[in-house]
Amino acid sequence: MGEMSEDEEIARILEQRRRQMEKELEESKRKQEEQTVIKTLSRIVFTPEARSRLNNLRLVKPQLAEQVEKYLIALAQQGKLKIPVEDAYLKEILEKIYLSSRRGMG
Repeated sequence: MGEMSEDEEIARILEQRRRQMEKELEESKRKQEEQTVIKTLSRIVFTPEARSRLNNLRLVKPQLAEQVEKYLIALAQQGKLKIPVEDAYLKEILEKIYLSSRRGMG
């Protein structure tokens, strides 16, 4: 009888692991779809130069680049931003972020 409960325990653990792996796979698919949508919208919202600047920023500060990109895309979708976003405008925004973060440190 002890053998049966051990098998049941193994089956329970395996089922739990299977569910966890399914959940991780779904999350991974969702993230991949989100990235595809952002990439597509980025091509519409930003000029090639601005996209290039964002990609360069992504190499150094990936989190900041993602936040700025998502924020500006959201503004563009709401009609609150003139598109395409030019590199000079993106540069201004990044400078403001940089300056405000420097003020916060001092």
